[in-house]
Amino acid sequence: MYSLTVCDHIMIAHSFHGEEFGLAQRMHGATYAVEAEFFASALDHLQLLIDIGLAKIVLRELLDSVDYSNLDENPLLKGTNTTTEFMAFYVHSLLSAACRTGRLGVAGQKLAGIKVVMREAPTAWAAFEGPLG
Repeated sequence: MYSLTVCDHIMIAHSFHGEEFGLAQRMHGATYAVEAEFFASALDHLQLLIDIGLAKIVLRELLDSVDYSNLDENPLLKGTNTTTEFMAFYVHSLLSAACRTGRLGVAGQKLAGIKVVMREAPTAWAAFEGPLG
């Protein structure tokens, strides 16, 4: 299985619901390093998995929808505990949709899967990996 990874970052604000979250129930910020790893079982006729430049552009465009924002006010996320794990799933779903609609080219439509890693700190991160869904 071949893979290609592109990275970017976002800064968000949010709060959590549930006493299990303790002080994180209050509004707080997080900075995430975001890694998107794309998987395919074969390369195309140019020996590419996908266009790395296009992958970086599309990832940035998708992250712009949440970057420097309060996720509690985002209509698509309102009422959701936007944990690191959930955000990995959310970014995966955005990337999957972009692949299915051709935003990452024909090769993007043929991917076997995507893994999104959200690094909250050098010592703590979460990921979601799956097919294009």
